[in-house]
Amino acid sequence: MSRSAGPDPRLVGSAAHVFVDDLAAPQLTEDDRHHLVRVLRLRAGEPVTVADGRGAWRACRMRGDGGLEVDGEVVEVAPPPYEIAIAFVPPKGDRPELIVQKLTEIGVDRIVILRSDHAVVRWDAERTAKQLLRLRRIATEAAMQSRRVRLPMVEGPHPFDEVASWPGASIAAPGGEPVTSASRLILIGPEGGWSEGELRRPLSRVGLGETVLRAETAAFVSCALAVSARAEHVANGR
Repeated sequence: MSRSAGPDPRLVGSAAHVFVDDLAAPQLTEDDRHHLVRVLRLRAGEPVTVADGRGAWRACRMRGDGGLEVDGEVVEVAPPPYEIAIAFVPPKGDRPELIVQKLTEIGVDRIVILRSDHAVVRWDAERTAKQLLRLRRIATEAAMQSRRVRLPMVEGPHPFDEVASWPGASIAAPGGEPVTSASRLILIGPEGGWSEGELRRPLSRVGLGETVLRAETAAFVSCALAVSARAEHVANGR
């Protein structure tokens, strides 16, 4: 096994990328096999990279029978210096799926579904289970597309008061301070805004610019700013 500070160039190239349970003997799921063989039309010998979702990956090649042949050693990618989490109140329609997809592509580590006083969408227990299953699948697909080696955690829904008590939590609100490396858990409110009770919580506030953003846009912007701040943190050797 080798170690790397970041993904190998092959992970950001043209090779298809999938997640497997066991890097020692990588096996494709039927859905992934169908995608590689029927959709991407990969042929025997073409490269595929596989990752375990926890920071390790290795190079493989397609076999003629639709399986994988190992073509490189396992590479461990160093974890980021700290975790970035975005908590959001789900908006209507399929926008939660879009939020999870784009947050994953941008580089979030943890996605938290949030309950708040002004939430329009409220999931019961049955719907919660179905939605989380779907959102986790979308996160996996987005991680495959963006060549990630770590899968983000998708969890919730959690009450606002619970998430607001987590270490490092801040809320996105007009007039807030710029996003910095201290902004490691950002709470995005519903389009109706935070309630007076929620705003009274002794939380730091981060600002996302001078314009009024849709909920999904606020999630994207906050994540992009937090990822950029983390990259600067690493570059400065802090």
